[in-house]
Amino acid sequence: MTARRAGAAAPTVWIINPNTTAAMTAGIERCARAVAAPTTTVVGVTSEIGPASIESHYDEAVAVPGVLRAIERGEREGVDGYVIACFGDPGLDAARELATGPVLGIAEAAMHTASHLGRGFSVVTTLARTVGRAWDLANHYGMQRFCRGVHACDIPVLDLETDPGARKIVTDACREAIEADGSDAVVLGCAGMASMCAPISAELGVPVVDGVTAATLTVQSLITLGLGTSKRLEFAKPAPKDYRTGG
Repeated sequence: MTARRAGAAAPTVWIINPNTTAAMTAGIERCARAVAAPTTTVVGVTSEIGPASIESHYDEAVAVPGVLRAIERGEREGVDGYVIACFGDPGLDAARELATGPVLGIAEAAMHTASHLGRGFSVVTTLARTVGRAWDLANHYGMQRFCRGVHACDIPVLDLETDPGARKIVTDACREAIEADGSDAVVLGCAGMASMCAPISAELGVPVVDGVTAATLTVQSLITLGLGTSKRLEFAKPAPKDYRTGG
């Protein structure tokens, strides 16, 4: 793949799955391709190293080297922009230092998108232990004004694709969340929930935002505008130095 110029009419966007489960990557890629322009090449990339799923602070930390390795490879291959497809947005700031084009995390994209759709949104995530991380991100992104609650449906990430009752459980959790919080919209707090977005929205009658598709379209739009992460100060390329990677 040759390097493309910013604002290219036919950009390439990589959807990076920070876990190592290829089946999940395939589902995420399908959802991203469904909303991207016909001229945009969407490629799902499974992390080469890291956990099978990301459900804790430790999992996120272990996932970051794989995310950065994927960004480095994408830069060599001339990729125009990236989506980090995990709701914890692992490695986002470091990825922005490495990448020339835009990089978005799905929590960041989903929360900002939902903030345009009403006065408040609820987040429905997987395990209860991830609720605090979702609140941290809402505060970090300045979304505390809009985020009215974070709720867990207590489904492990990988069970979202294998449990036949998963969609009903997530739908019920979304219904309970909007009633409890008085929210106008729902943010789905896991990339593995991406395919559930439309049917849940249709059943509940409120906007339901999936971060994979929201981030894909935002990255595509930034590329079209010829915009990438500023390299003036904080997100400049890291200074050259020796790194010990352990093998």
